[in-house]
Amino acid sequence: MPVPRPESHPHTPPDTVVLNDVAHAAADDAGGIDPALLGDFLDAVWGAVVEGRRLSTARTARYRSVGEEAATSGVALRALLDLYLSAAWRLWRHLPPVAAAHADPDGVVTAGEVVLRATDDAVASLTEGYQLARRQLVRREESDRREFVDDLLAGTADVSGLLRRAPRFGLELTGPHAVAVVRAQTPFRDGSPQLAVVERRLQGSVADADPLVATKDGALVVVFAAPDRAAVDEVVLRLRDVLGPPDRTAWRAGVGRPAAGAAGVVGSFEQARRALELGRRLGTGDPVADAADLLVHEVLLRDPGVARDLVESTLAPLRQVRGGVEPVLATLEAYLDSGGNATETARRLHLSVRAVTYRLARVRDLTGIDATRSEHRFGLQAAVLAARALGWPGERG
Repeated sequence: MPVPRPESHPHTPPDTVVLNDVAHAAADDAGGIDPALLGDFLDAVWGAVVEGRRLSTARTARYRSVGEEAATSGVALRALLDLYLSAAWRLWRHLPPVAAAHADPDGVVTAGEVVLRATDDAVASLTEGYQLARRQLVRREESDRREFVDDLLAGTADVSGLLRRAPRFGLELTGPHAVAVVRAQTPFRDGSPQLAVVERRLQGSVADADPLVATKDGALVVVFAAPDRAAVDEVVLRLRDVLGPPDRTAWRAGVGRPAAGAAGVVGSFEQARRALELGRRLGTGDPVADAADLLVHEVLLRDPGVARDLVESTLAPLRQVRGGVEPVLATLEAYLDSGGNATETARRLHLSVRAVTYRLARVRDLTGIDATRSEHRFGLQAAVLAARALGWPGERG
């Protein structure tokens, strides 16, 4: 139903001083944003009230671009809408029908309908433009973030370019950083709620430097400042907390060693991936494998062929043991880890001391290596470590 056209003040021009005062007061109400974002809104409402009509479709559409401009300028939507709503109510008392309400009370009602409808149309258009622009910005930000993460972890991008882009994503690559890589039964995906939870939980883990949380080939990747060991421990602790019990999602993590620069991040990322795989092969009870604790394994596996020769030449005779290699290998592992203490080994494996000594004797008889002799232990331990790292002689049951 069309708004009735008032007859009282059909050609009353707006007072520019009044409109300017209203615009600046509304901008103050909205937190001090630029009053220029109002555009011609006050003139348009004044004219619509005087002529008793709605804002035209073409004019309303202009506010969509204002919403887009506000979104790209970083203005909050709430502040933008507050600007327009404050401008509308502040303009009200100055409108000709309101100023002449004693002479034409019905004109006030009509003016109210025009102002409310004009404000509603403008706010709807503003919001639509703002939301569309924000979605585009988010998509662009996600694309830029994905490109940066891929370039950073690949190690093939221009280093100076990475250093320039890094602060935008919260990284200052001149300092030492470390990388954690997590895999679980369900692959991690960009934009998933779980990623947002991890990001929130890790915020503030290192002073003045929030970690970069992203995904890579279905794995969760966390790049974080690591000025000291305490920073690494704090990030790992928070990761454990947010990921929950490992038996629930079968998650495992690898943590690389800290290093400075873009190349340091790449190196730490590769170390974290190797540590993750080594932790899986070793079947350790701790789901977090730290590259700093696996240096011996890395040395042993630097030449897989040599490592396999060491294992085969040292441990191959154990294949003859009834019941398989695994029980004997586990006994050797526990015995060597306990410093050659048979009683402690028995406690760890829930065996009798007699069973432990029997297995050690079988190792001596089959391989000629006596684990109870200190001069034999170094080579034997290297072979056992390499066997675990290589998954020799096959997957454990």
